[in-house]
Amino acid sequence: MRGINAYHDSTSLRFREPFGALRCGDEVLLRLTVSGPDAERVNAVLRIWNGAESFLPAQSEYEENGARVFVFRVKMADKPCVSWYHFRLHLNDDFFYVGAKDAMLRSGGSELTRELPHDYRITVYDRDFTTPEAFCGRIAYQIFPDRFARGEYPGLEAGIAHHRALGRRVTEKEWDEEVDYCPRGGERFYSPQDYYFGNFQGIIDKIPYLKSLGVEVLYLNPIFESAYNHRYSISDYMSVDPLLGTEEDFIRLTGALHDAGIKLMLDGVFSHTGDDSIYFDRRGNYGNGAYNDPGSPYREWYEFDRRYRHGFRCWWDFETLPEVEELTPSYMDFVAGVLEKWIRLGADGWRLDVADELPDEFIKFLRTRLKAISPDAVLIGEVWEDAVLKRDGHGRRREYANGAELDGVMDYPFRDAAVDFLLGRIDAAGLKAELSAQLEGYPRGFMRAQLGMLGSHDTERILSVLCGCPVKAALPRPAQAHWRPSAEDADKGKKRLLLASCLQFAMPFSPCIFYGDEAGLTGLADPFCRRPYPWGHEDNELMAHYRALTAARASCPVFADGKTGFASFGCDVFAVARVGGTEAVTLINRGSAKTVRLTPSDFSEGEATPILCGRFRDLMTGAVCEADGSLSIALPEYGFAVLALD
Repeated sequence: MRGINAYHDSTSLRFREPFGALRCGDEVLLRLTVSGPDAERVNAVLRIWNGAESFLPAQSEYEENGARVFVFRVKMADKPCVSWYHFRLHLNDDFFYVGAKDAMLRSGGSELTRELPHDYRITVYDRDFTTPEAFCGRIAYQIFPDRFARGEYPGLEAGIAHHRALGRRVTEKEWDEEVDYCPRGGERFYSPQDYYFGNFQGIIDKIPYLKSLGVEVLYLNPIFESAYNHRYSISDYMSVDPLLGTEEDFIRLTGALHDAGIKLMLDGVFSHTGDDSIYFDRRGNYGNGAYNDPGSPYREWYEFDRRYRHGFRCWWDFETLPEVEELTPSYMDFVAGVLEKWIRLGADGWRLDVADELPDEFIKFLRTRLKAISPDAVLIGEVWEDAVLKRDGHGRRREYANGAELDGVMDYPFRDAAVDFLLGRIDAAGLKAELSAQLEGYPRGFMRAQLGMLGSHDTERILSVLCGCPVKAALPRPAQAHWRPSAEDADKGKKRLLLASCLQFAMPFSPCIFYGDEAGLTGLADPFCRRPYPWGHEDNELMAHYRALTAARASCPVFADGKTGFASFGCDVFAVARVGGTEAVTLINRGSAKTVRLTPSDFSEGEATPILCGRFRDLMTGAVCEADGSLSIALPEYGFAVLALD
C-alpha cells in the first residue's frame, strides 16, 4: 500500500511482551514493524483504549532486517477491563491503520488498511486474582448421577414412594434399556422422568475405576431433590434427591472421594427453580410457595405478570422452570446458605449453571461468600462463548474473567475448534488461531482452571459428532434414537476421537471426560447423550487409549502447570508444546501419513517455545527419538504422538 508494509502479531513475543492477559498496573511492550520504499517517512502512533482513549507515540525505534521497528510501552489500567488497541501510520498527509486481521478473534496477525481496523485486545484483570491450584490443570470427570452406576441403596423404594406421593411419575428402567424420548399417554411433550437409579453408592463403588483414569476432580450434575431426572428443576436445595441417597450417603461419598485424592464439584442451578418446589409450589405439594400464596416469603423471588404466557417469567419459556430475581436480598442470602451447607458437608466447589444468565453482581456476591467459607473452593461457570468477549443482551461486556467472578468456565470454544478441525471445516492454521486467541485472552489461572471438554450433558456425544452425525435440528427424536453411522464413518469417528483426546490432554486446562466417552458411548442430543454408562460393553481399544493418555498426563507435571505453544504443519498436522522445567510435545495428524520436522521457530506464536534438544519418549508407545534443536517424527494416517523429554 503506497510503498509500505506493516505488521504486528499479538500472539508472538516478538511483537507483544509479556504474552496474554495482564494484571492491573502491569506494563506491556508492543512492537510494530514497517518496511518498504516509503518506510523512512512513516510516523507510527498507538491508539489504545485503556480505561480511557489515548494516542501514544513510539518510545523508541530501531532497524531489524531492513524494517523499522516502533516500540511502545504501556502501563495497563488500574481497574480490570479489556484494553483495545490498533496502530495509526502517518505518511505525509495520508493515514493508514494496522489492526487485527481476524475480526472475530481480535488476535494474531495484522492487516494494513485505510479504514478503521479491527482492534486487538488485552485482558486486564485484578492483581489479587488467584485460582485454587487443586483445580488447575487437573484431570476431571463429569457424571450425570442417574446414569453412571447403581449401587446398593436400601432407601430406594422409599425414595420412589416419596416422589410418587407428590404426584410425580417415576418410570423405572433396566440399565440396558433405551432412554425415554416420546411423550407418554396424555402428554404433549416428552417428560424426563425415566430413571435408571444411578446413585451415590454407585459412584463410591466405582472410585477405583475413576482412579484408573487418573481422575482428580469429579463434577456432578445436580444432586438435589427434583421432579425430573436431570434435576435442573430443583424442588429443595437443602436436600439430596432421595433416589440418589441420603445426606449421610453424600457425606460418605465426599469422604471416600477425598480419601482417594479426588475433589468434588457440585452443580449450582440458581437462575431458576422448579415449579414443583418448596419455593414456587405451583402444584401445592409444599403449602408455602410463591405461586399460590401472595404472602409467601418466596414471592419476591419471582416475577408474576399477565404479559407472560404462563403468568410468570420462566427460563426460555419452560413453565416448569420459573426464573428468579437473583439480586433479591433474601434470595442472595438463601443461595449463600446453600453454598455454605454443601461445602461444610464436603463439597469442594461449584459449577454455575447458565452463568451467562446470572447478573455480574450476583456472581461477584457468590464468589465473595464462597471464598469466605473456603478460600480453596472453585467457582466454574457455564459459558458457551469466549468468556472475555461475551456481552449481555444490552451490549455490556461480561466480567467473568476480571478476577472478581469466576475461576474458570466450561471450555466449549475448545470443543468447537477441535471438532471443526477434525471434521475438515478449518485447517491446522485455523485451529492454531482459535486456540492461540483463547490462550492470549484468558488470565493464566483462569485458563488452567477451565473444564476442557469434548462433550457434556448438553451436547451430542463426541464420538457421534466425529462420526459425522447430523445436527439435532435435522432429525426428529425417533430418528435420533435410531441413528447409527456407517461402518466407514464409525471407523473414522473412532480414529478422530483418539486425536481429539490427545489434543484435549495436551492443553493447559483441566481436561474433563464426560462419563462414557472413554467407553465409546454414543448418542445425539438430549436425552440420547445421557444414556447409561455401558458397563460390560465398553470399547476396549478406547478404554486402553484413555488410560494410557491419562497416565501420560499424570506422569509429566508440565502438562498441568507448564506454559504452552502451538504449531501447525500444512493443513493436517497440529502440535502443542508444553514447557516448564522439562518439555512435552503432542502432535496429531488428521490426514494421510506424513513426516514432519519440528523446530523451535515453529512455535513462535504462544507463551512458550521448546528447545527440542535431548531424548524424547512417546508416552503412549514407549518409542524413543533424539532431538538436536529439531525433531523429525513420522505420523501415520490419523496418527498421533505424545512426546516428553526423557
